Amino acid sequence: MEIAYGIDEEPDAAASLPLGAGRLTAGWLPGDPPTADDVRALRRHVRTEIARTVGEFSRLGTPDHVVATSKTFKQLARIAGAARSAEGVYVQRELKRESLEGWVPKLAGMTEAERAELPGVSEGRANQLLAGALVAEAAMDLFGVERVEICPWALREGVILRRLDHMGSA
Repeated sequence: MEIAYGIDEEPDAAASLPLGAGRLTAGWLPGDPPTADDVRALRRHVRTEIARTVGEFSRLGTPDHVVATSKTFKQLARIAGAARSAEGVYVQRELKRESLEGWVPKLAGMTEAERAELPGVSEGRANQLLAGALVAEAAMDLFGVERVEICPWALREGVILRRLDHMGSA
């Protein structure tokens, strides 16, 4: 998980946390569906990791616009009622913390196959959706964020843009 704060291309603060949904699922959620104890343990681990960074970002002030960019956040927003991808990249999508908090216990009680049946959830990523939801829920809670705008781009596009910037300045 990458967290950045700032108003321009270069963030005023940034942190990289080992909280990828795939990694967490493999290491913490062996069951299908996972046990309540496993979910509780993962939630505690995620909150501890994120809490270590909150102070660094809090000193910079309350953000007025929060953006999330990943397939996991896109899928979470979709199951919480955001527009489908087919409606276009210019349709604004958001994920509200209240909606997410309602979905976490539902996701925890579902099997991977049941999660794959949800709107916008791909079969290949259904197994990691719960871990991603726990990370999103913890981050939004600990940073006091009520809603995030969902960016249609992710890390890959950022790397490409960074490379193009460097090529243009060479």
